Amino acid sequence: MKRKDLISQIKRKKSFLCIGLDTDINKIPKFLLDLEDPIFEFNKKIIDATNSYCVAYKPNIAFYESEGLNGWKALEKTIKYINSNFPEIFTIADAKRGDIGNTSSMYAKAYFDTLNFDSITINPYMGKDSVEPFLDYKNKHTILLALTSNLGAFDFQTKNVDKTSHQFYYEVIKTSTNWKNSSQLMYVVGATKASYLREIRNIIPNNFLLIPGIGAQGGDLKDVCKNGMNNDVGLLVNSSRSIIFASTDSDFDLISAKKAQEIQSQMENILSSRGLV
Repeated sequence: MKRKDLISQIKRKKSFLCIGLDTDINKIPKFLLDLEDPIFEFNKKIIDATNSYCVAYKPNIAFYESEGLNGWKALEKTIKYINSNFPEIFTIADAKRGDIGNTSSMYAKAYFDTLNFDSITINPYMGKDSVEPFLDYKNKHTILLALTSNLGAFDFQTKNVDKTSHQFYYEVIKTSTNWKNSSQLMYVVGATKASYLREIRNIIPNNFLLIPGIGAQGGDLKDVCKNGMNNDVGLLVNSSRSIIFASTDSDFDLISAKKAQEIQSQMENILSSRGLV
């Protein structure tokens, strides 16, 4: 997907909501377990109910890998369903891959060619030769882990680098701007780290940021937008559990849609107040 198409969808839907399809088979409504592919059937219901309120879906690959072959089949069916029925939706493989060049090339082929995702999350710890194979793909996007929402982020990501006043996450972002096709990079910044967004925007004013951590993890949408939004909006704010597991009743999809609409409404108000829609 081209960047301009993502921006156009954001403005048309008045939303920059990404819904995480972290489909834990132990949490989905029990009546779905009698179906041949309960994971896909759950995802399909959620997608059908919420697609008008969001601009992106983000399957977390771990929840599919954990179910073996059946999980991979459910993932494949899910991404095909989105691409076939809602091609305007931006898709994110939340896989957090990252390895030496030839291995990264195979990961890129798997997610960009075989599964046809628009983007993938990447751990940049091994440096540019582990990331650039993903950046070879035109109109595909590579989302680097920069400053994550978990408590353990403080173990390494915010430590000062020797002989500089910069923290490690800062150096990761700054260095990556010099990599080949860096305009195709996006970055993960946790909503619980909203106070860092102003400094991050000084380094990468134009790149999109994927922001997990609102909802169940306690991040604040207004703080994220105040510090991280740019003239193209530049944000994909993710919510997973608070939407997809809002109910286990027979109308779970309608309850999820209501939760998604509530967030979309907040986003519309923010966009309107900034003159972006």
